[in-house]
Amino acid sequence: MIIDGLSGHRLPRRTGTTGRFGFPRQCPLCRGWTAQPLCADCLQRFAAPAPRCGRCARRLGVALPACADCLRQPLPFERCLCAGDYAFPWDRLIADFKFRGRIELAPALAAALLAALSAAPGPAVDLVLPVPLSDARLAERGHHQAWEIARRIARARGVAADAATLRRLRDTPHQVGLSRRERDANLRDAMWIEPARAAALAGRRIALVDDVMTTGATAAAAAEVLLRAGAAAVDLWVIARTPDPGD
Repeated sequence: MIIDGLSGHRLPRRTGTTGRFGFPRQCPLCRGWTAQPLCADCLQRFAAPAPRCGRCARRLGVALPACADCLRQPLPFERCLCAGDYAFPWDRLIADFKFRGRIELAPALAAALLAALSAAPGPAVDLVLPVPLSDARLAERGHHQAWEIARRIARARGVAADAATLRRLRDTPHQVGLSRRERDANLRDAMWIEPARAAALAGRRIALVDDVMTTGATAAAAAEVLLRAGAAAVDLWVIARTPDPGD
């Protein structure tokens, strides 16, 4: 069941992320014709699995359950998966999708994330939630980018999704350049759980979905709220992970 947090309406379930009736469309990366949101060549070229930290998805020389930073200061989500680094071509596609109102790119971005999930199977999740957007930011953009991805991922995997359980009360300044303590203070009390939906989280494994992970502070704040509400575990699924400086 997919619940749209903006309208409250249930959305019909569909399978996969192909276009309606499977009609060919142009791949948004190479402009070649394909029946899929992204062509197979571009998926292989730009969303190929890479060795990463299992906890924060930082690119590493060899895949590890946790990098040195995550061993020192573990993030509250158990697992983080991404389709690729926040670099060409994902930075361009995400910027167009997020800031320029190109909602038609959502299926392609969801397809890249679905490919990453298929390449790295893990524990099944019970519920897919978008990292929340404040009302002010939603009004500014006109759409909730994380929800557009989350609902497509949930449909393709046959999992429930909900945009109304996790809420964001206020915007916060950018997290880049802040210390861990400053980031925590910045996000304190910014997230909350809709009281009527809190009971549905008890004992469930939740997947948080977002477009980009940079410091991880926003996703960590959301995960901590979910865990305090009774969720058994939280995974983070993002389209792109910002590389470390110099990578």
